[in-house]
Amino acid sequence: MPDIVKLFLLISQLWVLAACTNLPYYAQAIGGHFDVVHRSQPIQRLIANPDVDPQLKQSLTKVMQLREFASRELKLPDNLSYTSYADLERPYVVWNVFASPELSLKLKEWCFVQVGCVNYRGFFSQAQAEQYAEELRNEGYDVHVGGIRAYSTLGWFSDPVLNTFIGYSEMNLARLIFHELAHQVVYVPDDSVFNESFATAVEHEGVRRWFEQGGTPSQQVLLTSRQEREALFIELVFKHRERLRAVFHSNVSDAEKRAQKARIFEEMRAEFLHLRTQRADFGAYDQWFAQPLNNARLATVSIYTQWVPAFQAILEHNGHDMVRFFENVIQLSKLSKDDRQVALQKAAAGHQQWMMVKRGSN
Repeated sequence: MPDIVKLFLLISQLWVLAACTNLPYYAQAIGGHFDVVHRSQPIQRLIANPDVDPQLKQSLTKVMQLREFASRELKLPDNLSYTSYADLERPYVVWNVFASPELSLKLKEWCFVQVGCVNYRGFFSQAQAEQYAEELRNEGYDVHVGGIRAYSTLGWFSDPVLNTFIGYSEMNLARLIFHELAHQVVYVPDDSVFNESFATAVEHEGVRRWFEQGGTPSQQVLLTSRQEREALFIELVFKHRERLRAVFHSNVSDAEKRAQKARIFEEMRAEFLHLRTQRADFGAYDQWFAQPLNNARLATVSIYTQWVPAFQAILEHNGHDMVRFFENVIQLSKLSKDDRQVALQKAAAGHQQWMMVKRGSN
């Protein structure tokens, strides 16, 4: 079914639901995606066009190689996603708003048609995102607004390559394409951490294989260094998140909780600066730490990484066979959320019988 037909079908569904949903929000989402679709052009046509910038052609050619690798080696969906290109003339495709209470690490959820409940609210306009974020701040929430360079329509539409990430390095292009295609394999409504952690695990496996097959020694060194750096960053964030969690669950007064929260953020920033003196490449996180630290900002890290060790253990258990791995993940997706978390905890801990849990209903 052509994407434009799917889009009009979705519009008609949302119109029926207008009485019980935020129609203006859906309208901006549909309008924003329609603009992306409207700007898309087949990559092969652009590569064949002598007037197209040679550097863009080179990047698009690399994307086509990554796209073929994704289907052949990683068994990711073989469809029209990432076979077209759109220049949006802006640095991000959407801006996501994340929010959590002042004294809690639990992210606020929003529920939508098709995708269920997620831990963010996305806008195709930065101004609209910032306006909504300010409303949440006025309600007392810790808020983070993050520019997003790509998003997945979960196979509903053919996702295009965008100018927002075409300038990425080969490694980052690979990471993004493998990650977003993984969302088309399995997606569980109301479980953002499961979905993003799974896609991140696929991304890591895909990049490892990509550079094993065709990477230079220097690229292998760069990949290893990046993985070590990311592991240190995640360890740093998780350590201080657990300290915050303990404070928020303690019996001290709210005033004392606020004071301890501020102290923990100061100590986290100080530890980062110390790590930066030991590893020059830790400067990659300068921009992350340059922004105000709050509960929402820390919680976004766990969305993408919390269950990665569990998925990596499942992948290892299946001998890195992607088909069998995906079958296991689909089995997990059919469990209730509680049972799914128990299974993932067991997998992360190295239990061989991690799937031996009572089946529930999602």
